[in-house]
Amino acid sequence: KRSSANLGVLAGLFVPLLCACFWAGGSAYKPVIIVHGLFDSPKNLLNLQQFISESHPGTNVTIIDLFDGYESLKPLWTQVEGFKAVIYPIMQNAADGVHFICYSQGGLVCRGILSTLPEHNVHTFISLSSPQAGQYGDTDYFKDLFPECVKSEIYHFCYLGIGQRFSVCNYWKDPHHKDLYVNVSSYLALLNAEKPHPNATEWRKNFLKIQKLVLIGGPDDGVITPWQASQFGFYDDNETVVEMQKQDFYLSDAFGLKTLAAREDLITCTFPGVQHVQWHSNETVFHACMEKWLV
Repeated sequence: KRSSANLGVLAGLFVPLLCACFWAGGSAYKPVIIVHGLFDSPKNLLNLQQFISESHPGTNVTIIDLFDGYESLKPLWTQVEGFKAVIYPIMQNAADGVHFICYSQGGLVCRGILSTLPEHNVHTFISLSSPQAGQYGDTDYFKDLFPECVKSEIYHFCYLGIGQRFSVCNYWKDPHHKDLYVNVSSYLALLNAEKPHPNATEWRKNFLKIQKLVLIGGPDDGVITPWQASQFGFYDDNETVVEMQKQDFYLSDAFGLKTLAAREDLITCTFPGVQHVQWHSNETVFHACMEKWLV
């Protein structure tokens, strides 16, 4: 009888804990939301979904199926609103919060969501080879879009009103025409607080609700240019890379990077030997840079 009573007490203690851990779908892990990049679709990210499911069984992983293929050229603010409408209900059903893994251009979309959605509950934001500080390079992606242009000429189109109707121009950052970039940019210059705007304080507050920021990139990426832009580094006007910690927006803590670093919640993961299209299918990168944050 004593043994039965003890078992009853133990059950009374542990059953509620188990229920709390395996709420809503039977997983002890926070849901993961994945946002794809330029010209991509969910099918390109199935390997990443599989890595998560194998390492953290039962995790609810959602790859958002929006703005696929050439639709990904739509203005980033349009994409932010579209993704936000689909992602917000997932957040509302996740009492303990969610994680973001946002690849390439998708990392900038997720920045827009985190900055403009006060009610977000994103715990870890993993930015997977995303041009967070901008893009300035003759890569295959841009040669397809601007076959007759070299990088020094693209600003002629991107820094027009019509140019800002294309996602890639929303983060094209020509270091030789910084004033034009700041004046015309309707997206990145606002997110990175390089352009004054009335929502800057509120956006910073919203962004700092994340618990971890993980910035993943590497020198053999071949698309993000400079590759250090994936970790908030960028060119000066001599095309010398200035690292994140020496960027004005970091030094002034304009949108919270310095605060995240002081909190020890800013993590960089640099991986050589990985090309841009391989980041989401490289299991070694997943285990080294992402796995431990997805709990």
